[in-house]
Amino acid sequence: MTSQPSRRGEPEPPDPLPIGVVDNHTHLDISREGAPVNLDDLEPVLRAAAAVGVDRVVQVGCDPVGNDFAVAAAARYPSVLAGVAVHPNEAPPLAARGELEDALAQVERLAAHPRVRVVGETGLDHFRTGPQGHAVQEESFRRHIEIAERAGRALQIHDRDAHEDVLRVLAEEGAPPRTVMHCFSGGPAMARECVRRGYHLSFSGTVTFKNAKELRDSLAVTPLELVLVETDAPYLTPHPWRGAANSPMLVPLTVRVMASVLGVAVPTLCEALSANAERLYGPW
Repeated sequence: MTSQPSRRGEPEPPDPLPIGVVDNHTHLDISREGAPVNLDDLEPVLRAAAAVGVDRVVQVGCDPVGNDFAVAAAARYPSVLAGVAVHPNEAPPLAARGELEDALAQVERLAAHPRVRVVGETGLDHFRTGPQGHAVQEESFRRHIEIAERAGRALQIHDRDAHEDVLRVLAEEGAPPRTVMHCFSGGPAMARECVRRGYHLSFSGTVTFKNAKELRDSLAVTPLELVLVETDAPYLTPHPWRGAANSPMLVPLTVRVMASVLGVAVPTLCEALSANAERLYGPW
C-alpha cells in the first residue's frame, strides 16, 4: 500500500518491513490532541505497528506520572520495554517546587524494575529552557548518568541546541557503556565524535524531511552497528505524513530512507536495527 501525502488525513500503513525492528523511543502516553491515554489504548497501536514489522518498542517516561505509565505498559505488553527519567525541561520546574529529589528517587527506584532497560530521556535542552534553568538541567543530567551506571541500564540522551555541553558532561562524568543519542540532531562532525566514543545514534522521522540534508549526512557517517530508529511519537512524523500524529506504525517510512542514505538493502538495515536494540536493552 502506498501512503499519500497529507497534513490532516489519517496516515495509512506503509509497506511492511521484511524483518522486525524496534521503535527505540516513543511516548504512547501522550496525545497531541490532549486526550487522556490509558493502557488499553496501546493495544491497537502496538498491533498496527507489529503488522508492518515494528514488533518492539521502548516506551519512555519524562516525569513521575509518565514513568509509572511506562513501567505499567512494559509489565502488561510483552513488546514494550520502559525508559524512566526526568526530562531536562521538567527538571527546573520540579526543582522550583521542591520536588526534583523525589522525582530522581523515583527514577532510581524504577530503574531496578526488570522491564525497565533505559534511564532517559535525560540530557540538556537550551531551546525550551533558558539560561536560568541550565544549572538545574545539568545537575539532573549528571544524576541520571549515575543512576544508569548503578542500575546497569542504557542511557538515552535528549540534546536540543546543547551539543557541546552534552558531550562535555558525558566526558566529565564518564558515559555508561551503552549510551544512545535519542533523536540525533547534530551535524556530521558531532556524529563522528559520538561514533568515536561508541555512542549509538537514533534517527527519527526528521531524517526524511526534504530540508534535513545535514542530518542525512550525519547518518551516512554512522556505522551500521551504532544505528537505531525511533518515532519520538506523537511528534516528528516522517514524510509524507508530516503534520499528522506519529506512531510506531510509521517507522518503515524512516527505515527505507535510512537504508537509501546508508547504501544498504532494507533487510540488512532491519537486521542491524534489531540486533543493536537487543544488544543495548536485552531480550524483550
